[in-house]
This record gives sequence, structure tokens and C-alpha cells, in this order.
Amino acid sequence: MALIPGQKAPDFTLYSSELKEVSLSDFKSKKLIIHFFPMAFTVVCTDQLCTMRDSFGFYEGLNADVLGISVDSPFTLAKFKEENHYQFPLLSDFNKEVSQAYGAFYEDFVFGMKGVAKRAAFVIDEDQRLRYAEVLEAASDLPNFEAIKNSLI
Repeated sequence: MALIPGQKAPDFTLYSSELKEVSLSDFKSKKLIIHFFPMAFTVVCTDQLCTMRDSFGFYEGLNADVLGISVDSPFTLAKFKEENHYQFPLLSDFNKEVSQAYGAFYEDFVFGMKGVAKRAAFVIDEDQRLRYAEVLEAASDLPNFEAIKNSLI
């Protein structure tokens, strides 16, 4: 079932690229933008997160935090974060539970890979309700960054 604005965001606890637990509840009383992405080090995923990196000051000015989530291991995400200078946490959904809870999950992906996060963007408000939800079917598409920004204003 697709998540829609107004719904309570599904709770989660995942490990970051720094091997620290991060939970949705850690962001209570703040706005949060979550970007799901299929795989670290791919061109479109790098573009997606670099766009967020380059707009980080805008989001920070609105008291909004940013998270990236993929099914990659925390170790892969640590290298990806380091190489691209991301200022925000990257979380490993290695067990694929959070991607599924958010409806951002490919059962079958390219090259016979199974169980990969879909590209998606969610904006969560201070009460942990969804303000914006976008799940893309085509991994080659990028989220609507303008709509994400507008949902925060």
C-alpha cells in the first residue's frame, strides 16, 4: 500500500555509515527529508544525493534534516559518503524492512538482483506525519526536488 501525505511515517531504527543506530524518533520536533536510493556509487543515485548535498544549507535553514537510505551495507555507505562529502547520515536498510514499509522496494531489480530500494523521497513533519511522498518506478528518474522544497515551506 502506498504511503500518502497525512499518514504517520513508519517508524524505523537502522545503522548509519558510522555504525550508530538512527531512529525516526531521533528527529521528533524537526522536519525530515528521507531519500531512498537503489545502490551507492551509481550515477543517478550519486546525482540524487549530490543534489541534496548541494542544497543542504536551504534545508538546514528550515530546521530540516536529511537522511539517505539504501540496502547497501554500512561499510559501502561509509565509502560512498566519504567520496561525495555528504553532510547527512546514510543508513543501511540491509534487511530491507524499512524500504518495504515505505513502499520503496523492488522485488526484482536489474541484472537479476533481488530486493533493492526504489528511488523515493519523503518529507516528514515535526509530528512525524508525511507531508510529501514520491516513489519512482524507474530507477533512472530523479525525485521532484522542487516539490520536496515546496512541501517544507
